Amino acid sequence: MLTHIPNILTLLRIAACPVLVLVLNEGNYQIALILFLISGITDGLDGYIAKRFNCISALGKILDPIADKLLISCAYVMLALLGDIPFYLLVLVVFRDIVIIVGYFVLKMVMDESVPIRPIYWSKINTFLQIALVVFVLFDRSGWLSLPFFLDALIVGVVITSVVSGLLYVWNWGFKRDLLNQADS
Repeated sequence: MLTHIPNILTLLRIAACPVLVLVLNEGNYQIALILFLISGITDGLDGYIAKRFNCISALGKILDPIADKLLISCAYVMLALLGDIPFYLLVLVVFRDIVIIVGYFVLKMVMDESVPIRPIYWSKINTFLQIALVVFVLFDRSGWLSLPFFLDALIVGVVITSVVSGLLYVWNWGFKRDLLNQADS
């Protein structure tokens, strides 16, 4: 039974996505914040359990990043639609993810290249800042904590790390790979 707990937690995170959308649509930022924080805790918990008890599964390797992206994407879409974050930020974050996903599939499926799935350093910073922005916007809109300057700084951080990490993926998977192939010839 323990081997299924990480995947169950991941599926619960996926199931939380439509609930988050509905709660935000109703303007209930307090419940949205609690739901988002609980989802974050389950993300850490499923990874800990999978590694600690050696129950990492092929399904979990696929579902976990999907759950993370789905939760962040749902939050960004709703926060942009509600006017809580700039719409251009939603476009940038989603476009970066699309470029990375399409680039991966082109290299893997079309060009039959081996593509490392590990996130680069800048991508980890970007994900952290994206999550922090959602948390602080929800704190701000719930009335529990207001730090407008900090929110502006997080938006700038998300913009910079989205652009830098997106360009680095394109460079590493495209141009750098081509340069290395030319050097081998």
